[in-house]
Amino acid sequence: MIEIDEIRRALGARPPELVDEPARPRAAVAMVLRAQGRREAPELLFIERARRAGDPWSGHMAFPGGRVESEDGGPRVAAERETREEVGLQLADAALLGRIDDLEGRHAGRLLPLVISAYVYHLEHPGPLVTNEEVEDAFWVPLARLVDPRHHVEYPTPWGGYPGILVGEPERHVVWGLTYRFLEIFLARLGHPLPHR
Repeated sequence: MIEIDEIRRALGARPPELVDEPARPRAAVAMVLRAQGRREAPELLFIERARRAGDPWSGHMAFPGGRVESEDGGPRVAAERETREEVGLQLADAALLGRIDDLEGRHAGRLLPLVISAYVYHLEHPGPLVTNEEVEDAFWVPLARLVDPRHHVEYPTPWGGYPGILVGEPERHVVWGLTYRFLEIFLARLGHPLPHR
């Protein structure tokens, strides 16, 4: 079983690879873990994004998050604000376990000028999830499920199959794309690399 203290140590073992280009548009996500004690099996929060025209990630499984606004003052504040708005969780007093590598958003094989940062938090007692109009669904998934090969699938897209992880209903709740890439980095840091396809 992966424990919260193990996650904190693994994330602190080396600094994340960051994209230091302040002029570029940025977004940030929160990888929120819950575990009611240091020896409790952690679960990770995912959202199913609402289906909206013009949103390249419409309907995808994701972590809470969004664009960094000028009033945020930085990506960490944006991740916390977006998490509060999208699922009703307050992260200002949560334990920040660390940060993982920045990624660049891609859609339909084209590079977007968007840098996405990811912060990892731990909440012992997060309380109920209260979603807004941007979120179709939100739920917790055990880390043990994410590393279990029985739930690793291929997600079909017009550009070919992508590696994914089934976290809920088949063909609906599959983590793939950018969220899968963040998970890949996170789990590799914990010594549980996802399989290469």
